[in-house]
Amino acid sequence: MSRKKKFDNRIKADNDGLRFATPEVVASYRAKRLKCQTIADISCGIGGQTIFFAKECEKVYAIEINPEKIEFAKKNCERYGLDNVEFICGDALSEEVLEQVPKIDILFSDPARPPSEDKRLITSLKPGIPEVLSAYGEKTNSFAFEAPPQMTPDRIPFDCEKEYLSLNGQLNRLNLYFGDIKTCDRSAVSLPSEARIDSNSPASEIITTEDIGKFACEPEPSVIKAELLPELAGSIMENTGSEVKLFNIDQKRSLLTSKAPLSHPIAKTSYEIIQISKLDTALINKQLRKEDIGTVILRAGTDPARYWEMRNEIEKGLTGSGTAHLFARDGTAIICKIIG
Repeated sequence: MSRKKKFDNRIKADNDGLRFATPEVVASYRAKRLKCQTIADISCGIGGQTIFFAKECEKVYAIEINPEKIEFAKKNCERYGLDNVEFICGDALSEEVLEQVPKIDILFSDPARPPSEDKRLITSLKPGIPEVLSAYGEKTNSFAFEAPPQMTPDRIPFDCEKEYLSLNGQLNRLNLYFGDIKTCDRSAVSLPSEARIDSNSPASEIITTEDIGKFACEPEPSVIKAELLPELAGSIMENTGSEVKLFNIDQKRSLLTSKAPLSHPIAKTSYEIIQISKLDTALINKQLRKEDIGTVILRAGTDPARYWEMRNEIEKGLTGSGTAHLFARDGTAIICKIIG
């Protein structure tokens, strides 16, 4: 994501600070979710999240061990005209820092993690979650942590809400909520719309089908990661009255499908199936000439190495104004158009 899209021009920092800072849309959502009178922001970095906490909360304690980053955070808050942030430079677990933080409503921690790991581990976070819970347990019983979103719910060994965030259709963040701010076991949110579904929602058993229906939808990756497909299917069925089934494209991608249009706030994309045929570019091209299609976007199941070759073959001579999306499975092409 570019700096222009990720931040207001008032945010200043070195390249690493900008790279790892929280995108504004995420920071804004999280600040609204954690709105309270007093909040502590551990590992505040250059202040991307601190700024939005300061907009929603009466008092913010921003803690950062790196003196260069905290100077950026101070200047960034000044650029936003915020004067309700108290900055503390030091180790968040040290007695020196703990003595400067009074009782608070909520503590938020965005811990450091290794730049890369073969497998993301909750134990790699620094400061560690158990250490923070212990150190600040007398100051608050409400904690929020950011964790690597690649981690599945079963790999989070704590009694907390696991909230997965999607941003513009891509998995972006995992928030862990403890204490009074925990509302359920698992939740999924789509940004920027802030559409949400959680494990308290009525669930429906999903039957896997080999035959895709007339309509389909692609769930947000946050829904899939939070393992909330049954809840999403249940919500859709309640709204439409039509049975919803699961159609697997490959190991990484699935579609929910039905005889009726599948529209839901947290569905990434909704489709109408316009053609099902053999995965033959010449045949597909011939069939699409009958439709108002000029562009065909190849999706899951197609060979990445042949992407542009296949796409050029399929689009050859097409003059329509519409766009089709092509999913491939076992030699079959499923051609859709976006609805809604």
